[in-house]
Amino acid sequence: MMESDPHDFTAYVHPVLAVGCPDCGKPIGVWCVRPSGHRASGLHRSRRMEADRVFIDQHGENAAINRTADGWTISK
Repeated sequence: MMESDPHDFTAYVHPVLAVGCPDCGKPIGVWCVRPSGHRASGLHRSRRMEADRVFIDQHGENAAINRTADGWTISK
């Protein structure tokens, strides 16, 4: 059985969750936390930047991710 791509930007409630967070250490698929341990209201900047880098590496500079009724889709 083939393993799915760990950086599937369409698999999570938010595309940035396709990468782990360098700031708080949360793994792929898990929302960021504040230093107090409470769930953060947003995702850390470093995680968003890493998601951008990985997305561009995978799909190219002209690709976009769009919200759909069922989740997310990637257009190139």
